[in-house]
Amino acid sequence: MTGEAAIRINENSVIRESIYGKRIRSTDVILTGIIYGCASLSMLLLIGILGYTFVRGVPHVTWSFLSTVSSATKGTFGILGNIINTLYIVVITLLIATPIGVGSAVYLNEYAKPGKIVRLIVFTTETLSGIPSIVYGLFGFLLFAVALGWSYTILGGAMTLAIMILPTIMRTTEEALKAVPDSYREGSFGLGAGRLRTVFQVVLPSAVPGILAGIILAVGRIVGETAALMYTAGTVAGIPSNLFGSGRTLAVHMYVLTNEGLYTNQSYATAVVLLVIVVCINAVSGFIAKKVSGKAA
Repeated sequence: MTGEAAIRINENSVIRESIYGKRIRSTDVILTGIIYGCASLSMLLLIGILGYTFVRGVPHVTWSFLSTVSSATKGTFGILGNIINTLYIVVITLLIATPIGVGSAVYLNEYAKPGKIVRLIVFTTETLSGIPSIVYGLFGFLLFAVALGWSYTILGGAMTLAIMILPTIMRTTEEALKAVPDSYREGSFGLGAGRLRTVFQVVLPSAVPGILAGIILAVGRIVGETAALMYTAGTVAGIPSNLFGSGRTLAVHMYVLTNEGLYTNQSYATAVVLLVIVVCINAVSGFIAKKVSGKAA
């Protein structure tokens, strides 16, 4: 047998062993088990939290609970005012933070040249994302309630939350823009489109799913925030007549009820409504992302 034939036989045996007769290593089995175990644990925790909350709260979600405003004088414990206040806060906060966050990300990714200014913006964004929410609340209280004389207002709470979620929207939008292939930009430039048209008609539509993912994360932080809103929006249970009135969101309402220790059932029912609102917002955002992505394609 020649040397070349022996080498060919060895190569064939190695290929056959690597493809058809793979050895099962104990470390691979252990790591695979750990990965599946972590995934299963995460799912069980989610199912446990949601299941426990729904089991405790759903029996107490009634029409009167959803259609009345909490009032000690009338003896009602509804959350209609809290639902409306939550929607107010979410919509106003997103209207303020989304254009600024997306615009900043577009500037950093599409226009800005690497340098000190870009590094300063990135450092500032990362610093803002690490500040505790209660510090944002204190800042919003000193700025909007004290310095501007607004006292406790829905608008002050929304502007405080807009500052708080701005880093989240900026970073996720920037990553979504980086994920858009450069060939899209080059093709648009090759067809004679300018940078502005390329950004708004090619890049941004392709990055919509990633941008909406950041907005969904921001919405989750908005609806679950309590500390910042207690300092700025206040804890009034009613529906404000305008944006300069005080009002409590569902999360703040849950905190107040739990802190009083008198309305445990209403706290769980409020948690159920809050979860349903978050799921609906996520579903609508996903539907919009699919529609926009389909049109962009």
